[in-house]
Amino acid sequence: MAGAAPPSSGRRQVIIGLVNDDRTPSPRPDGAPEPEAIRWFGTSWVERGSGYRLRRVLVPAGALLAAVAGALLLRFGVQGVQQSDAGSFVYVLLVAAIAICSCLAALRNWKLLSEGRDALTGWMAEDKSLGAVWIIGGVGGLLAYFARSLVEAPGEAVLRARYEQAAARYERRQTARSRRPDGRAPGRGRRQR
Repeated sequence: MAGAAPPSSGRRQVIIGLVNDDRTPSPRPDGAPEPEAIRWFGTSWVERGSGYRLRRVLVPAGALLAAVAGALLLRFGVQGVQQSDAGSFVYVLLVAAIAICSCLAALRNWKLLSEGRDALTGWMAEDKSLGAVWIIGGVGGLLAYFARSLVEAPGEAVLRARYEQAAARYERRQTARSRRPDGRAPGRGRRQR
């Protein structure tokens, strides 16, 4: 049949740059918690295998390159305003606005990556109304992403804590079930008539 996809072996293969490997962890028993995927890392962060180290090098390099490209774009924009003879007040105001937006975006991105989206409160939680601030401050956000990715896969600590809690709950449930010979929950026996 023309145009049909080749049969799949059940494993998803993903190609990212020079990395071609399976980004899914080893098979888990039914009912076991599934780890959440992290952008660029998939679920390789769980067992820290299958290209995890290579990604830990490539992701910060990519974030740094993107930050440099964004800074160059901002520089060209600021030079354009400076050359337009709009005045020094406008120039200083533009530079200050970019610096403030970059700092705000860096703070928000750092908190997002280190504590998770649930920890964002107040102005940090605003996505739509402060969208322009996050775009203008994108260089600061990328620099925070770069710095955080030097420590871990961005967001790994939050997801690892969540995953380990879910795995511990699952293990407690499995241990409690294995202690009961009939496999039923306590108080769930047959009704006596």
